Amino acid sequence: MADLLPLEAHLRERRNSGHKLLVPYVTGGLGKDWAEVVRAYADAGADAIEIGIPFSDPVMDGPTIQEASEAALDQGANLGAILQELRDIDAGVPLVLMSYVNLVFHAGYARFAAEAIASNVSGVILPDLPMEELGEWEPFAKEAGLATVQLASPLTADERLARLCARSQGFVYGVNLLGVTGARTDLAESSTVLATRLKATTDLPVIMGFGIATVAHARAATVEADGVIVASALMRLRLDGAGPEDLGAHVAELRAGLDQPR
Repeated sequence: MADLLPLEAHLRERRNSGHKLLVPYVTGGLGKDWAEVVRAYADAGADAIEIGIPFSDPVMDGPTIQEASEAALDQGANLGAILQELRDIDAGVPLVLMSYVNLVFHAGYARFAAEAIASNVSGVILPDLPMEELGEWEPFAKEAGLATVQLASPLTADERLARLCARSQGFVYGVNLLGVTGARTDLAESSTVLATRLKATTDLPVIMGFGIATVAHARAATVEADGVIVASALMRLRLDGAGPEDLGAHVAELRAGLDQPR
């Protein structure tokens, strides 16, 4: 795996050793102790950690992540401050930034990529940057050694799915449900169908997100997929007052559930 970017190498190693992958999310800058949340996730058994950059117009995010983003912005969070704080975090697992491309564009692609790597970031998710428009961003990411993760939805046609998988780095982000992010009571059947399609298309780790809130959701999603991203459920707890220890305990519960024999 010497030629692989660090994010993919780590996730492949974990998958190949028999683990289902767990990627919890935290909104960067949400609370003065948000960096401790990152450390708590890692200590609880996260395989990678997704860090959301607060944005004023988060079009793909549901009400919980929007509320978390607004709260973080009200507390003074911004891209530069979040990257600076990440420089002091030695989580021991890959960190993946989720940001809207407008923030990255205004920072400057070359500058953002270099600063992300300097801040211990291994990958980025830019949900509003279509595959056809990767051209300006991708060279700077590749030069810096930063993986750019692509998203696929249940409506993605087979031909496009293959191209998305070919362009994705680190892992492929499977969107369980149509619409915005947010915890749901049940996972849609389309989640299993999409995971099966992705696994038939690529050997990249396939990690499913959107709507995963419980151990039962995580186990159901990973019947076919390699792992799950858990976001809104954790940020609901955070907004309701949960601290790093509480959130770490929830991630540890998810970890234990994924590790149970099937």
